[in-house]
Amino acid sequence: MELANFMHTTLGKTGLKVTRVGLSASYRPGKKTIYKAVDEGLNYFFSFGIDTQMHSALREVIKNKREKFVIASGGGNLIYTSQNLKKCLEKRLKQLRTDYLDIFLYLGVTSEKYFPEKVRDELYELKETGKVKYVGFSTHDRKLAGRMAEEGALDVMMIRYNAAHRGAEREIFPYVEKHDTGVISFTATRWRYLLRRPKGWPKDGEIPTPGQCYRFVLTNPHVDVCMMAPTNEKQFITNLKEINKGPLSQDEMDFMQKFGDTVYNRKQWFM
Repeated sequence: MELANFMHTTLGKTGLKVTRVGLSASYRPGKKTIYKAVDEGLNYFFSFGIDTQMHSALREVIKNKREKFVIASGGGNLIYTSQNLKKCLEKRLKQLRTDYLDIFLYLGVTSEKYFPEKVRDELYELKETGKVKYVGFSTHDRKLAGRMAEEGALDVMMIRYNAAHRGAEREIFPYVEKHDTGVISFTATRWRYLLRRPKGWPKDGEIPTPGQCYRFVLTNPHVDVCMMAPTNEKQFITNLKEINKGPLSQDEMDFMQKFGDTVYNRKQWFM
């Protein structure tokens, strides 16, 4: 994979031209980090309802150039309840001061029972209003994601994929090409477990850097966008600099898979 293709792609059947690194402000990295991401050419941004830094920064940068940015958000299944998708969308449009979102996801789908046909219909209805261009869901249920991809039921999906959790390679990626379903991945560092020395790993053994974790994900051509959620500007700059090295070599890939297997076999609880 050439570096140009490594850093830019088309998001599945949406036709949206996106940078393969997307930015989330979930860990409140500061508005300067978001501005820096824009300066570095990133154009894919994801915003939760509580991401006030992202809302504030995007309101400023999208003025008179909204079409240059791909803005994603979502609502949906929460721990004890679920959100009204129409109200959630309207709130997000108001927060961002935009007439539309490029992508709207139903979030938190842990199993099929939380993504009934009624919810899918609601997503399609939002799309028909023109206030959302494309719809999808976020899920940890790989078999459900694979089936949705095979059926062509969604424009995009956001899934977990990293060196420790590679099941998407068997259960999702083989099905996305049929309908060109866009794929956004999250938790490239497995909530930082891939950055720690697991029990049983040699004391003098190499530990992955965050950049290697992101490069592992992006080396897979089925992933269109890999989300990054830095905690500050310095971390963002360091990560992006390493990502710009391009795809992993075979030796690096072998290392990441071996380390990922060790982390996975620890069976530690994580979010």
